[in-house]
Amino acid sequence: MIAKTRSKKIEMVHYQYSGNEHDVIAGIGLVNLLWHNLTTVESIPIDYRIYDKDSDGKTKNTHFSEMLALAKKRGIIPEAVVMDAWYSSLDNLKSIRSHGWVWVTTLRKNRIVNHNKQLNKLDISEEGIPIHLRGYGWVTVFKFTAKNGRIDYIVTNKDNPTRQSHEFRTNKKRSIFKFNSA
Repeated sequence: MIAKTRSKKIEMVHYQYSGNEHDVIAGIGLVNLLWHNLTTVESIPIDYRIYDKDSDGKTKNTHFSEMLALAKKRGIIPEAVVMDAWYSSLDNLKSIRSHGWVWVTTLRKNRIVNHNKQLNKLDISEEGIPIHLRGYGWVTVFKFTAKNGRIDYIVTNKDNPTRQSHEFRTNKKRSIFKFNSA
């Protein structure tokens, strides 16, 4: 989101949640798709959309799905699609799988898995555990505890994932979020 807290008369300005501010503020919704090189730590924007449901009727998830389809058409082959929990809907996960790509995301602690259990009620080992996402199938979840005590549940459809590879990708995801907030 592009904060526009003083701009009350711009048509595309709406009140929406800002991850940077951790609050609802006035701003222009922006959904972007970045390519991130894990070796050189470069982030390059490859697509973006203005989120203004009033003008086009599209949700952020619709924009996300359309950008992934266009990336596939352009011949982009990611090692993994890494995204925030906001984009972890079943439709999005299935869309990524339909492109033949691996995905990595965070899930909310109250997500129902393994036939009616909340994610945060599971005993998750350091090596991760397979879980069943209703409507999707089997995936692997890792539990990471931050220094401030916050718990992240990192989930992937990758075959035989390791904790280290997802810890690495999660750290890189943070640098991508820094790109978005610059």
